[in-house]
Amino acid sequence: MSRVPVRHPVVLAITGASGAPYGVRLLEVLARNEVPVWLIASGHGMRLLEAECGIGTLDALREATGGDWTSVTPFPDGDRGALPASGSQRTSGMVICPCSMGTVAAIAAGTSRSLVERAADVTLKERRKLVLVPRETPLSLVHLRNLVSVTEAGAVVIPAAPGFYHRPTRIEELVDFIVQRVLDQLGLDIEIARRWTGEATT
Repeated sequence: MSRVPVRHPVVLAITGASGAPYGVRLLEVLARNEVPVWLIASGHGMRLLEAECGIGTLDALREATGGDWTSVTPFPDGDRGALPASGSQRTSGMVICPCSMGTVAAIAAGTSRSLVERAADVTLKERRKLVLVPRETPLSLVHLRNLVSVTEAGAVVIPAAPGFYHRPTRIEELVDFIVQRVLDQLGLDIEIARRWTGEATT
């Protein structure tokens, strides 16, 4: 597989929303393509990784995403002084996948209580790409207002709601549909999902 040239790291956060397979697949694609990644998994994110993917530790997450983390640097969510917390550290943007509604609310309010929240705040203030992948249903008015607030602040919201025009037959195809949209937002020339061609798939 050819290397995808990226100058600065992508900050990838995994938080406690259902949809952990999206985060695992995204990390796998980035790691296999040797894209530099600064990884932050919140405590609730690790809990959902265990519940939904059987991944209970960072070592297990590394194995589940190909085993080679040469380009991946993990940071503890409790360390608000780590590299992703500083705007002087240049990045290629940040993705929170999956993104809990609690995290959306914290970003909307600018609370910066954890490294995930601080890194997101930094990404917005530096006018870099912030991609949020929420997975919640139904959405309350509070959720909707917070999503509007983060969008107005510059974030891109990609709901974990895959399309079906490619007639998926496996869960992996649904996951890849969303991950492909995230990769596109990051400007990465990586193709993992079928695109719309103007006519239905046969």
